[in-house]
Amino acid sequence: MFIPLHDANTLKYIRLQYVTLAIIALNVLVWLITGSQAASDPQVQQASFYAYGFIPSVVNGIEVLPVELDRIPPAASYITYAFFHGDFMHLAGNMLFIWVFGDNVEDAMGHLRFIFFYLACAAAAAFAHALPDPQSSVPLIGASGAAAGIVAAYLLLHPKVRIWVLALGRIPLRIPALYVLGGWAAFQVFQFLTDTESQVSWMAHIGGMIAGGVLIVFLHRKGVELFDRQKADAGDGAMPAAAGDPPAEEVAASIDAPGKRGPTRWGRDAGR
Repeated sequence: MFIPLHDANTLKYIRLQYVTLAIIALNVLVWLITGSQAASDPQVQQASFYAYGFIPSVVNGIEVLPVELDRIPPAASYITYAFFHGDFMHLAGNMLFIWVFGDNVEDAMGHLRFIFFYLACAAAAAFAHALPDPQSSVPLIGASGAAAGIVAAYLLLHPKVRIWVLALGRIPLRIPALYVLGGWAAFQVFQFLTDTESQVSWMAHIGGMIAGGVLIVFLHRKGVELFDRQKADAGDGAMPAAAGDPPAEEVAASIDAPGKRGPTRWGRDAGR
């Protein structure tokens, strides 16, 4: 559908999004370990999916894993599954969404709350995955449910921020998040209703989105406004600028100065 590239949305409360970076690093590390094992023996990777993936029938007490795969309490798989991925593209797609949108969600709620938020979205995604088929014995893996929670939170925080994307995988466009991420969310629901053959757990994506949308309302830090609202200064009747727009005085200067051109959108974006 689209590939997110850059959002030109600077951090305001934290200096470094180290929780987001740690999540990406941990996912990559787990994939490197399981991927290298799979290169010599694919059954080793498959065993790790059953041992650490989320299996509805096991969590619901309908089935039990073989002794050699029974490594963690079943309830722990609500979290562990989100750090395992199949192939490189599965990993890269999820990490790209977390990289582009995770920093601003972490900025909006703080490091510790973001850890809770991410894990809660992962657990909610697994719970939603099990609802249609609680007897399923197929392991769920991947961070897409947690990433969907980040997308939903970002959409509520910054619907006006323009995002550089590759539409259809090849056409660069700069579109407000409301249309990009709103369209992505609608696509997940559409796929759940129409795609009955895919191995993708669309229900997990929906569960992650619902959790992310609800949690951001309660977890965002004081002073952070949803929907790109900004508080105007006391006595100032001017309307606040939309996120990503240049300051009014900067625009005025570029108009008044003879022969001077204002900063382009690309110039502002590339500095991040």
